[in-house]
Amino acid sequence: MKKFIVIGITDAPRPSLSDEVLAVVSRGRVFSGGRRHHEIVGDVLPAGAEWIDITVPLDRVFGQYEHHFSAHPSQPVVVFASGDPLFFGFANTIRRKMPDAEVLLYPAFNSLQTLAHRLVLSYHDMRIVSLTGRPWPDFDQALIQRAQKMGVLTDREHTPAAIARRMMDYGYTHYVMHVGEHLGNPALERISSLTLADAAQRHFDYPNCLILQALEPAGADGQPSAAAHPPFGIPDHAFALLDGREKMITKMPIRLLTLQALDLPRRHVLWDIGFCTGSISIEARLHFPHVRVEAFEIRQEGEALMRENARRFGTPGIGVHIGDFLEADLQSLPSPDAVFIGGHGGRLKDIMAKVLTRLTPDGIIVFNSVTSPKVPVNSRQLWDEACLGLGLRQDTPLRIQFNDYNPIEILKCRR
Repeated sequence: MKKFIVIGITDAPRPSLSDEVLAVVSRGRVFSGGRRHHEIVGDVLPAGAEWIDITVPLDRVFGQYEHHFSAHPSQPVVVFASGDPLFFGFANTIRRKMPDAEVLLYPAFNSLQTLAHRLVLSYHDMRIVSLTGRPWPDFDQALIQRAQKMGVLTDREHTPAAIARRMMDYGYTHYVMHVGEHLGNPALERISSLTLADAAQRHFDYPNCLILQALEPAGADGQPSAAAHPPFGIPDHAFALLDGREKMITKMPIRLLTLQALDLPRRHVLWDIGFCTGSISIEARLHFPHVRVEAFEIRQEGEALMRENARRFGTPGIGVHIGDFLEADLQSLPSPDAVFIGGHGGRLKDIMAKVLTRLTPDGIIVFNSVTSPKVPVNSRQLWDEACLGLGLRQDTPLRIQFNDYNPIEILKCRR
């Protein structure tokens, strides 16, 4: 049976291995790990040891493992990994790539545990995010959810300075950043506790990791600010508006009913078509940060408006696409399971037809129809004709009138 023995080590230049682990190493024949791991453990490997570098693409690495097991099915591969191999580590990759293989683990402390120990900081309540070879969404979600203590694994792109700048851009300035560099290496290890403004200007040696610890942000009156407690239902006047026109925004009560119709707690990807000020995208992102939001607007001014409002309300991670939706290339975007159409320019059926080329089988489309004698084309009629022509099933509409504004129908359809 294929067997891996995975040994966790620290960044110390000389490994501290137990007698049991040293006995495992002495019996080994084929070893594997990163090049840095090879430098650290090279002196303890037995004579004639074979080493398989773990580099991308990983399919090639696992091809070498398969070749070894074909020739020596009873000989395990001994893998060296950083810290705890199950903590965003290589043992998880083995389980995914070779689910039938036996895995035996000898873990060490992971880097975030080590940093917490250096700081004498409890970590049972720490939210963990990995940015190692990963994009921002999980980190953004933790920020929007106001995580009070966050452990972050970095890489050469998502550096502590880059993380600090992103947090400051979106108003999350009420954190202290603790950075650990070369943890476990007595000659190089350094621990720093800084404000985000200081961290944004610093260079940190790699490898490093960090812990973010929130301070309670206070407003001018001494009470907790909106950064700690975002409003449920952002007032319309709080948004940066298109040419200052408050009529060009989905009103707050209608906005919240629209989000309810979109069923976002159970959804994963929202497309907001015709976002204008971005109020639907931002409110969705603020209260349902697990949902990926892709927003479309034909007006060039929309991009600056969305950037401004996203920063104003602390909602990083909204994808912004400027131009005619009917001409947009959608292939690189994730398929939506919720779509809101906020603007259609008289081409509602064409927009819905294009949406259907990507909408998931259980996806829904929501549209707000305004009844007004000043509008020459009845948008409810356009909606009904589009649903009939495209074979879509409509839910029961919700009709509402807010103050002295024209009546609005919140419409929803599905396949």
